[in-house]
Amino acid sequence: MEKADITLLALALSVDAGAVSFSHGLVFVQNRFKSSFLIAFFTGFFQFIMPVLGFIFAGLIYEYIKPLSTIIAFLIFLVLGLKFIYDALFSNDCTNENRLCCISLNCLFMLAIATSIDALAAGVNFRFLNVEVFSASVLIGLTTFFVSVLCFALGQIFKKFPSKYLEVLAGVLLVVLAIKTFF
Repeated sequence: MEKADITLLALALSVDAGAVSFSHGLVFVQNRFKSSFLIAFFTGFFQFIMPVLGFIFAGLIYEYIKPLSTIIAFLIFLVLGLKFIYDALFSNDCTNENRLCCISLNCLFMLAIATSIDALAAGVNFRFLNVEVFSASVLIGLTTFFVSVLCFALGQIFKKFPSKYLEVLAGVLLVVLAIKTFF
C-alpha cells in the first residue's frame, strides 16, 4: 500500500469517530473544548492501537495463510466497504439522533472501541500487505483525532448533517482499496 492509500484508509476509518463527535457537538453546550478533546483523544488513540493489535494477531497466523493473503486483504476491505455503505443506507440505528452522547470515561472507552473495530481488520491487512504498521497506525490515529475535533466543531455549527453520505463515501473508498489490492 502506498502512502496515499493509507491516507484514504485513515479518512475512511475516521468517519465513525467523526459521526460520533459530530453528534456530541450537536448536544454539548458546556465544556465544549474539553469534551471535544476527550472524544478525539480516545477515538484517535484506539484507531492507532487497533491496527497494531490486528497486525500482531495476523502475525501469529501469517505463515499458515500467506498464500491467500491478497485474497484475504481484498475480502476484508470489500466487506468493510460494503458494510459501511449498507449501514449508511439501510440502518436506522445510526442516525445522529440515536447516537450515544456520553462523556464519562466508561462511555468514551466504549465509543472508542466501537468506532475502531474496523481499524483492527485494517491491521490484519497491513500484515498481509507488508505495510509498516507503526507509521500507518500513527497516520490513522492522528487523522481520526483531527477529524473528530473538526466534526465536533461542525456539530456546534450545524443542527442537522446527513452523515450517511460520509459513511457511503468511506465505504466506497474501502471498496476501491479492495479492488486496488486485488489487482
